[in-house]
Amino acid sequence: MNKPIVVIKFGTASITKENGELNEAVIAEVARQVAAIHAQYNVVLVSSGAVAAGKRFIRDYGGTISERKAAASIGNPILLNKYSRYFEPYGISIAQSLCERQHFSNRDQFLQLHKTYEELWASGIIPIANENDVVSSLELKFSDNDELATLIAVGFGASMLLFSTSVAGVLDKEGNIVPQIDVIDKAAFSLADKRKSSLGLGGMVSKLTFARLATNMGIQVVIFGVSTPDGILKAIEGKTGTLCLPQPNNMSARRKWLASGSLAIGKVQVDSGAQKALEKRHSLLAVGVKAVLEKFECGEVIEIVNEDNAVIAVGRAKVASDAVDSKAQNLEVAHADEIVLL
Repeated sequence: MNKPIVVIKFGTASITKENGELNEAVIAEVARQVAAIHAQYNVVLVSSGAVAAGKRFIRDYGGTISERKAAASIGNPILLNKYSRYFEPYGISIAQSLCERQHFSNRDQFLQLHKTYEELWASGIIPIANENDVVSSLELKFSDNDELATLIAVGFGASMLLFSTSVAGVLDKEGNIVPQIDVIDKAAFSLADKRKSSLGLGGMVSKLTFARLATNMGIQVVIFGVSTPDGILKAIEGKTGTLCLPQPNNMSARRKWLASGSLAIGKVQVDSGAQKALEKRHSLLAVGVKAVLEKFECGEVIEIVNEDNAVIAVGRAKVASDAVDSKAQNLEVAHADEIVLL
């Protein structure tokens, strides 16, 4: 159980053909390469493709929410059957893990999920995670499986997060692969193609957004092309695609969970003085709050944005939003120990 954890995410466009059918040749390659690293790593596969696999069975499919849910209910067993078939020759069993946002926002449920994965790994079984589209509500959905993969990687303390894509990596304006990104900043985001595939929900902006979160939590991220020969094996070594370097991080597991997995309910905007105080690891006081943008109760997680409306931190509120408006002297909205800078 001391093996490092690697999370590998496959988008819909990565494992399906242009007509939306599952690309079994790709799944066979995934199984072969993952089998080669199985002894060295505890592996989690996060795989899209259920909706794409099931939508052809829905009469006059138009992509509505109810139709996507129905397609997912059909496609999930199809998807898992294909993975099972191609892992079987290597003596590797797989398990399905259908996740919802609440499994990460509720710490008790998150710890239960973690314990389940540890049991699977102890028996040499690879969990294959996907969003539980059949029951997930619109308000509590993951933005896409890039987010799900990131929450698993951060929450479980993974050493690596690999995003397998339909392109070879992050490309510059001339279409060349950017081999390494030291820090994911505005310059890095300017490289991202804003288009999304016709099959999936995500895109390069999504991958860089969650790669930024993962690298800030000390996780190495590689964005690579699924069609690259031995792409997974090379990505593990940082020798293909775009390597995003991990940043120094010594947060506790609980603070990492707060920063990534907890579901923010409220939102406050702070002034420049409060922002500077937060950056010095001080608590958030009511006098530094310019506005309550979204209401919250005591104990709920809130987003903290600056005067430019950029999210700079998350924290667990010590008081309800109604009390913040009072601007009471020295009233703590969130204690420093319960605030994580982003």
